[in-house]
Amino acid sequence: MTRLFRVGTRGSRLSLRQTQLVTDALTRLAPGVRIETIIVKTAGDRAPDVPLERLGGVGFFAKELEAAVADGRCDVAVHSAKDLPTEPHPKLALAAILHRTDPRDVLVSRTGARLADLPAGARIATSSPRRAAQVLAHRPDLVPVPIRGNIDTRLAKMERGECDAVCLAGAGLLRMGWQDRVTEWLPPEVMLPAPAQGALAVQVRRDDAECRALVAALDDASTREAVTAERAFLARLGTGCRAPAAALAVRKDGRTILEALIAREDGRAVRRQIATGPVGAARWLGMSLADQLLVRAGDVLARTAGGEPASVVPPRR
Repeated sequence: MTRLFRVGTRGSRLSLRQTQLVTDALTRLAPGVRIETIIVKTAGDRAPDVPLERLGGVGFFAKELEAAVADGRCDVAVHSAKDLPTEPHPKLALAAILHRTDPRDVLVSRTGARLADLPAGARIATSSPRRAAQVLAHRPDLVPVPIRGNIDTRLAKMERGECDAVCLAGAGLLRMGWQDRVTEWLPPEVMLPAPAQGALAVQVRRDDAECRALVAALDDASTREAVTAERAFLARLGTGCRAPAAALAVRKDGRTILEALIAREDGRAVRRQIATGPVGAARWLGMSLADQLLVRAGDVLARTAGGEPASVVPPRR
């Protein structure tokens, strides 16, 4: 195969590393393939100091990449799967979801203190309302503070004293080879990950059969099943649900087990639930669990101003 494949990516060190993982895999599959990497600047990249919740809408790290593939400037786009809009692009196909890296969040602290050992009033930096809500649910005496920037930028800000610890996805640190910086891997019981966290997604044009066939060989069926369930849960919540949400699915004994939560941003109420379904029914499983949680989450979704203590509701087994 001698065709040139133009691969679109964001320009951060992590994005380039993730893209390299994909292009290396493609060249192993087709040693004669020619690949050109094209950097595409996204809305999130153009506003590095604007809090994510103020950017508006979803997909601010993905839409320009999708557009570049759709209009022919690129043939392939490499995404962190959690950044993809849940509404599929009509001209594009999600040709591959690669084997997932560890989906858990991590804590990196300046002093080496774990989450349970941080002093009251310690500042935990995160760009994610989901992470902030879960931190507050377990440690209401901590202070989440907003932070933007790439992984290396965030770690540098912590070292300069702008915060006491940073909470972020562990997969990025693993891919950069910086796992020695991790103070603590946060278990899902404490910090349930974002839907699709830790997975890489590769998009191509639907009508590009040659490219689609090549990329499809990278697809990991178990990861796709899990990510499909998690993204279906998020999509079912809809844009009307502004509450922080999380989901993690695993396959076990021929079934898919999905755990999800909705939380109040202040962490004072967190609703968790688990559901299972047969392999192959991931989309139904995600939508069904979203419906169940929404029924139970009236107190979470309502904008109340109370002083009640944080309450973490255990999942239904």
